[in-house]
Amino acid sequence: MSEHAMPPLPAQIMELDPRLNQAPDIIRHIHIMGICGTGMAALAGMLQSSGYTVTGSDSGVYPPMSDFLQKLGIQAASAYDPHNLEPRPDLVIVGNVITRKNPEAYGLAVAGIPYLSFPQALAHFFLTTRTSLVVAGTHGKTTTTSLLASALHQAGLDPSFMIGGIVREFDANFRLGGGPHFVVEGDEYDTAFFDKGSKFLHYRPHIAIITSIEFDHADIFADLEAIKSSFRKFVALLPKDGLIIAHLDDPVVAEIVADAPCEVQGYGLNPTLDWSLGAVTNDQGNTRFQAFRHGQPWAELSVRLPGRHNCLNSLAVSAVLHRIGLSPEQINASLSRFGGVKRRQEVRGIEGGVTVIDDFAHHPTAVRETLAALKGAYSGQRLITVFEPRTNSSRRAIFQQDYISAFDAADLIFIRKPIPLATIPENEQFSSDQLASDLCARGKDASSFADTDAILEHLATILRAGDVVAILSNGGFDNIHSRLLEQLRNFS
Repeated sequence: MSEHAMPPLPAQIMELDPRLNQAPDIIRHIHIMGICGTGMAALAGMLQSSGYTVTGSDSGVYPPMSDFLQKLGIQAASAYDPHNLEPRPDLVIVGNVITRKNPEAYGLAVAGIPYLSFPQALAHFFLTTRTSLVVAGTHGKTTTTSLLASALHQAGLDPSFMIGGIVREFDANFRLGGGPHFVVEGDEYDTAFFDKGSKFLHYRPHIAIITSIEFDHADIFADLEAIKSSFRKFVALLPKDGLIIAHLDDPVVAEIVADAPCEVQGYGLNPTLDWSLGAVTNDQGNTRFQAFRHGQPWAELSVRLPGRHNCLNSLAVSAVLHRIGLSPEQINASLSRFGGVKRRQEVRGIEGGVTVIDDFAHHPTAVRETLAALKGAYSGQRLITVFEPRTNSSRRAIFQQDYISAFDAADLIFIRKPIPLATIPENEQFSSDQLASDLCARGKDASSFADTDAILEHLATILRAGDVVAILSNGGFDNIHSRLLEQLRNFS
């Protein structure tokens, strides 16, 4: 099917019928293309619980997402097809996995059905009547968003939220509460094939946290300047009575918020900032830290997450909670109860005295901070890192040099060779062999492996009681976590 042969898409729903806000009954049946994405499935659940009939489609529907959708009573077709648009829905929500050449997208255009992107739908149905609290930044978004949502819940403020990870205390990545706040993870990735702007440009922020700004997503951003341009647009969305909590230790963040239309409060290590981090200590699974406001002691806080970077995330959340009206005592009580996020320094199990940890880190900065935090939390224990370069950025040579210093906290480093990107010339591809060689030249013990089986075979020969294995990947990594734990059980 030729891209040029596709009919023009119909008008989007807000342009098509401005009566929607006055007559919500216009929309009864909503169909979601790409329903098995984490965010799309969450949106499906929110719409279903709001009284809409929801159907969906994806390229494959299988556990655990199939079980999740079945529990909600949502029918999901396991292939894209124009016939999935029968009976005709009142609205179609198009995920950013959908391309212009998708047969169902073609069917959408032919049928002339109104449509929205995922972030537009989230904003239209759920953010117009709530105060939007948006957490943005290259690193730390998921953890910081989860901390904020959890703290508001623990404080009895009954928030709604949409997050890119599963929050342990809710066992979900979304919630519709009765309170005035909606906490949303502000992703800078593109919106849809018909809207290449960042998702967070649709989220109507009233209070925003910006944790960091670095180059990432090399598949859609040409360079750091392109990312900065998107963040500038995001900052410009804040109303005059809004607030930005900005990590001003990051010079790029400082540059981007310099012309903000609202108040900006800085946080970081610099004691001259509005909010600054003091001494950090580890205490039996808790990390305690001093929080300073305007250079003066403000509170002693505690969070069940390792690492200075998580203390900074908690400090940013504290600044938002202070703005909302919580006392330091309420903030500490709320933060200290946070149970964590799945796939963020998540202990998957301990077998034979070996601790197996799963983490989403893939960008060099995230790898560095995660490993430093784990080395501090497991002081005196051998830290073995298993890394899978899987993202479009990490499989390009763009970060080849940056990774060399990212593994300094690890004692042993195992790097899986990535599946090459077919559209990228070989000389522009990331090389696991080269990184292992460069790490060895730096004095580290590093090896590259052709596949997951080879890594597991080698781990079986070297692991001993007391070791900590940190597995870093943004994907399933061939179920390596469960397979390693089973392997350890068999050897113990």
